[in-house]
Amino acid sequence: MAINIRPFCNSDKAALIALWQEVRLTAPQNDPSRDIQRKLEVDPQLLLVATFNEVIVGSVMGGYEGHRGWINYLAVSPNFQRQGVATKLMCRVESDLLSKGCPKINLQVRSGNNSVLAFYAALGYSDDDVVGLGKRLIHDN
Repeated sequence: MAINIRPFCNSDKAALIALWQEVRLTAPQNDPSRDIQRKLEVDPQLLLVATFNEVIVGSVMGGYEGHRGWINYLAVSPNFQRQGVATKLMCRVESDLLSKGCPKINLQVRSGNNSVLAFYAALGYSDDDVVGLGKRLIHDN
């Protein structure tokens, strides 16, 4: 299968949001359009899409602030899951973060999402035995 991984471009926006909604990555407190715009203002090359025949079938958003890298919005269309697309996306974003000097990547998985936890474990990620905390500074909705 010829999967292409490339940086996001503005014409991808509607298809990317549709993918995130299809795989239930969006949450009521986050406006995905604003999330994309915010990412485009900081390291836009770390917002990657996977395409098959020019159709978006996957995505990942990486971030790096000089201390730790972060992974968000890893998504693969149900028709392309379990075919290596997520692994290709993760390898690419890890490589891009490493080229920036990123020493460690953090990510969050929603509680109880055991299949995703198993996926990340297979890639070498492990539980850091920490509690994730968050505080919204800007309310999208």
